[in-house]
Amino acid sequence: MIRRHFFLVVALAAVVLMLGVGGFKLAFAKKEITGGGGGRATSVTQTVVAERPFTDRIEVLGAAKGLQSVTITSNTAELITAVRFTDGQAVSRGQVLVELKAEAEDAGIAEARARLAQAERDYKRWKTLADQGIAPRATAEQSLAAYETAKAVVDSARANKLDRVIRAPFAGRVGISDVAPGMLISPGTAIVTLDDTSVIRVDFSVPDRYLETLRIGLPINAQPDALPGETFRGRIAQLDTRIDTTTRAIKARAEFPNANGRLKPGMLVKVAIDKGVRTGVAVPEAAVQFEGEQASVYVITKGPKGMIARRTDVTTGITQDSFVEIRSGLKKGDKIVADGLNRIQDGAAISGGKPGGPKPDGKGGADRKAG
Repeated sequence: MIRRHFFLVVALAAVVLMLGVGGFKLAFAKKEITGGGGGRATSVTQTVVAERPFTDRIEVLGAAKGLQSVTITSNTAELITAVRFTDGQAVSRGQVLVELKAEAEDAGIAEARARLAQAERDYKRWKTLADQGIAPRATAEQSLAAYETAKAVVDSARANKLDRVIRAPFAGRVGISDVAPGMLISPGTAIVTLDDTSVIRVDFSVPDRYLETLRIGLPINAQPDALPGETFRGRIAQLDTRIDTTTRAIKARAEFPNANGRLKPGMLVKVAIDKGVRTGVAVPEAAVQFEGEQASVYVITKGPKGMIARRTDVTTGITQDSFVEIRSGLKKGDKIVADGLNRIQDGAAISGGKPGGPKPDGKGGADRKAG
């Protein structure tokens, strides 16, 4: 009996000791999190809020297309006898691309030439007789009409033969084709695409409130989605004569030199038009935290027992060159946590204070809306 009571007392004491240790650890951890500067300090890097120039831009999307683009087709149903190009080949204007079966056309030309030769002989004979007064002048005139008709028939036969030879309407580069000798094609069947990509055109629409900014010759930048980090410079080549009454936007066309062929027709392109440069309060991108639409930073301030980080909501503008524009919530000279925001919470004690983040005059990168 005494031994059983002894073991019960020992077990109860062990349970009480475990509960006490667990409660102490929980209380200590809570104090570290919400101690308002009295807990263990987290080492962070800091940056000083400064001003930097921001470039206001109009950004819209457009689709790239060649200076000239066409899909080569046939206007007749016929067998292909020869393909005179290879996929991706650069071709000149008038170069033969495809030849179609033309035996009937060749025979038609031969027959038309024979009839022309006979009509010419008849005309010369009747003309001579008419000049000598032997034959009526009307007969000579009828033979002349027959001769002219025969010449027209020859021209028509030659034109029919030309339909069997398909040529490049302009200089450019052909795409990928599936046609081959022996294939029967129908009118309108695509043979191959042909694009002149020496200059790439991008058509885009701009709200009419920016009409005063637009003008022919205005420099413009393009950033294709397919070529991240690359910027192409061109100019506005043309503005439409009308504003769309539904969208209240005007259509513009920009042209970009494309000597290296990097730009391809069909690419989705972000077009940027600079409106002007202004100065604003800026912080590094890594120093801004977003929760839904709300942006915030951690401002470094003095607490009861040292430096602490206070979460502060801010209103952001554009993001440019790795900096976020701060329109309200901060002022020049404020010190904020530069990075590692996931390691701290509002009111957490901090230490360190090493400068961090990109320099305010850093360059490079693309623009986007931060919020």
